Amino acid sequence: NRFQVDLQCGSSVTPRADVAFHFNPRFKKYGCIVCNTLTRQRWGWEEITKEMPFQKGKPFEIVITVLSDKYQVSVNKRHLLLYNHRISLEKVDTLGIYGKVMIKTIKFGYNGRFFPTIVKLSLYVEKSKSQSKFLLVVYLQGVSYIKTLDTGLSPGCMVTVKGGVDKYAKNFVINLRPSDSNDIALHLNAQVEYQVFVRNSYVNDSWGEEKEIANFPFTPGMYLELIIFCEAHQFKVAVNGVHTLEYKHRFKQLEKINTVEISGDIKLLDV
Repeated sequence: NRFQVDLQCGSSVTPRADVAFHFNPRFKKYGCIVCNTLTRQRWGWEEITKEMPFQKGKPFEIVITVLSDKYQVSVNKRHLLLYNHRISLEKVDTLGIYGKVMIKTIKFGYNGRFFPTIVKLSLYVEKSKSQSKFLLVVYLQGVSYIKTLDTGLSPGCMVTVKGGVDKYAKNFVINLRPSDSNDIALHLNAQVEYQVFVRNSYVNDSWGEEKEIANFPFTPGMYLELIIFCEAHQFKVAVNGVHTLEYKHRFKQLEKINTVEISGDIKLLDV
């Protein structure tokens, strides 16, 4: 009979975290959308939209665009509503999804470009005697570094990342990508917590990861100097002067690769 999407200030259950934007479709009678803000465990005034774009059992796409003074929501590529900020954006770091709804994809991005990988996903399940409550919590791990290069890559180019891996690091991500699409030419995901070094590309809306590696090169607290060397047919990656892996190009238009993105548990010194 209902589900909700909440932009929250943390994920605390007791006391309940503030909710900056509560988006709640309700299907009873003719249906409506209720929007609200929770502050110090108290709801404010409801803003109700009587248009109902959702149908039970039907797929949907919700896009929440964060503007300077309001949230703009579209459903299935049609504008639905606006909601003025009542809580400062700087406090919002968690996406909570509750209710009887199946999630296929979540993406997070800046300025209309979406990054399918830059979220940490965890599932929290709370069971009571009367019912099961499912809470999907996504901690928004924002891109900490974005740099557009003066020119695109070509054979012989190098990208060097210097910094320190956080003492309690779980993962960090380095992307090389074109600025004019959602494609990712090279996605390096160092999962320090599990000692897995994922290499991937996001091309034509699909992934295809590689994980095999002789030795995992990262340790929490270590100094890091990672070099990505671009050759005609592949990337070569070295960590602290040691050759680590090779990755054949899946995104072939090297000259379009002009953006470096770095996020996660790493303190950057120089790029």
